[in-house]
Amino acid sequence: MSNRKYDSVIIGAGLSGLAAGIRLAQFGKTILVVEKHKIIGGLNNFYSRFGRKIDVGLHAITNFVKKGIFKSPLSKLLRQLRIPYDCFGLCEQNFSKIILDDKVAKFSNDFSLFESEIARLFPKSIDAFRKLVEKIKDFDPYSEDFAQDTSTRTILSSLLNHRELEDMLLLPTLYYGSAQENDVAWKQFVILFRSIFLEGFARPLDGIRKILMILMQKFQELGGEKRLRCEVQHIETLNGQVAGVTLNDGEFIRCDRVLSTIGYPETVKLYDKDHFKVTPKGQLSFCEAIAIFDQQPQDYGWKDTIIFFEQNPHFSYKKSSQEIETSSGVICLPNNFNYGNNQFLKEGILRVTALANYERWKTLTAATYPSMKKYCFEQLIERAVKILGDKYLDFNIWKNNLLDRDFFTPLTVERFTGRVNGAIYGSPKKIYDGVLPIKNLFLCGTDQGFLGIIGAMLSGISIANRHLL
Repeated sequence: MSNRKYDSVIIGAGLSGLAAGIRLAQFGKTILVVEKHKIIGGLNNFYSRFGRKIDVGLHAITNFVKKGIFKSPLSKLLRQLRIPYDCFGLCEQNFSKIILDDKVAKFSNDFSLFESEIARLFPKSIDAFRKLVEKIKDFDPYSEDFAQDTSTRTILSSLLNHRELEDMLLLPTLYYGSAQENDVAWKQFVILFRSIFLEGFARPLDGIRKILMILMQKFQELGGEKRLRCEVQHIETLNGQVAGVTLNDGEFIRCDRVLSTIGYPETVKLYDKDHFKVTPKGQLSFCEAIAIFDQQPQDYGWKDTIIFFEQNPHFSYKKSSQEIETSSGVICLPNNFNYGNNQFLKEGILRVTALANYERWKTLTAATYPSMKKYCFEQLIERAVKILGDKYLDFNIWKNNLLDRDFFTPLTVERFTGRVNGAIYGSPKKIYDGVLPIKNLFLCGTDQGFLGIIGAMLSGISIANRHLL
């Protein structure tokens, strides 16, 4: 047993856990963050490969607003953590696209571009679209009113009465946060629509590691403690209340409160394995191909920052029937953010994300798993290059001369995050108030319902403010 008792133990050193830890430490609370892996970051992380630092997780920071705009999730986050705006070094996107069959809509961090694209593609529906935007602006997804989830598909269908427009709006929003097949709760859709279209995409030149290092430094300066390679095996209770946590080495750590960032079913498993069996679990998982090459993407005419694509007439967002689904996905070119001051990424990076099937990857043998990874890597990269346009290169020569390549499967996600089924967006059931059945046990992060990189940090702050201070 540890001789020290903490005010709170936070399970997981991802964005939400670190933000919560900073907020609590600001008020003099004694905080211990425990992380099962050797590095911080959780779902939004980076790793080193042959000297390169490669980001994993979301392709961009959403919720971007320019300096001086105070009523926004980003500005609220920075105020709460007492971090100056310029510290994150956020650089805006060039422009992005939504490709739905033969329709292409560009958007940027200037919403008027997207609005004009909708007017061009769907002239008879532009008034309905504008009414939808006003409805989104009027809805407060961060309020204390945790109403029952409402189907976004149902709301969009009634307001727009246009399936293609509905699909075009859902294509990026579902890929950037939905744990449900072909739908998302209205509350979450509002958060996602605002973060992608009304605010926008940005990225630090050094990627997510810049933000993680700032958070960890601030947390430790405030007296917060962390333990890496330290896994919680069980959340201990006494008389229905948190008593502490037992670690994988058998050590018991006493605390008054536990804040879990690892997911709803994953947290339930730590205190009630019988209830875990019936807890709703995420079924949507993804694969990602990463290609490193020796040119800038713009040398090939690839100017987009992010492309959300569906090559069928209607958007289908569901578990793939095969290892991967190549007809729909997300293409990201991290080089194509406006880094300014003659700064740029030294090598070209292409990331391609697609829906996957966890069970099919799980049943592969040790002999067939590597070959399937190689096959799926080539399928995704070839699909992306065809969409981007390959008039400036011979694809077969290009792929054989890549500087580096990597491929992530649902099993990779499961291994490094502990997510059941490798489901990045967690359970379809969200715990909006963060309250779990055990007294003084709380949940934040993806399964608390806040989405994206900024949303994850706000989730940690929100639960800390509401329940732990």
